[in-house]
Amino acid sequence: MRRTGTTRRGALTATGAIAMGAVLAGCGSDDEGGGRTGSARADARTAADSSSTRQAEASLRKKAVGVTASLLGQYENVLAAHPATAAGLTPLRDAVRAHVKALSPAKGASLEFVRTRPAGGPREAVRALAAAERRAAASHTAALLEAPPELARLLASVAAAASAHSYLLTELAKETKA
Repeated sequence: MRRTGTTRRGALTATGAIAMGAVLAGCGSDDEGGGRTGSARADARTAADSSSTRQAEASLRKKAVGVTASLLGQYENVLAAHPATAAGLTPLRDAVRAHVKALSPAKGASLEFVRTRPAGGPREAVRALAAAERRAAASHTAALLEAPPELARLLASVAAAASAHSYLLTELAKETKA
């Protein structure tokens, strides 16, 4: 009759395999140069990553400020051309101004834009503002993929506000006299 279960040979083979796995796992190391040299390299890499992250954030902020400042300029142009829309547009314009200030890396940045007369009447101008708000929301939402966490939260808030403004402007356009 043959004996079943663990044999001495099977136990030794399993123990050897486990030991060999432990030895092989211990042979590897995360330090490329070992000791302080590896740590110094990691610190240098972290500093370089931090610098590139700051540059990327500055670039994203600059683009977001440009989009939002352009939108603010459109609000100013519509308000100047169609004063009758002031009651509905002024609170939204003020919110967009606050978004520009929140996105600007430098406090007290001046906001300058070109004065142009919007095409069409008040209704068309408000519709154009709604479309501009949708484009701004899409731009800020697209930037979320590359933004660091703090900037991403701010961009998400500004994008959500732009979407809400778009809806409000679409409804305002329906009520605006042509």
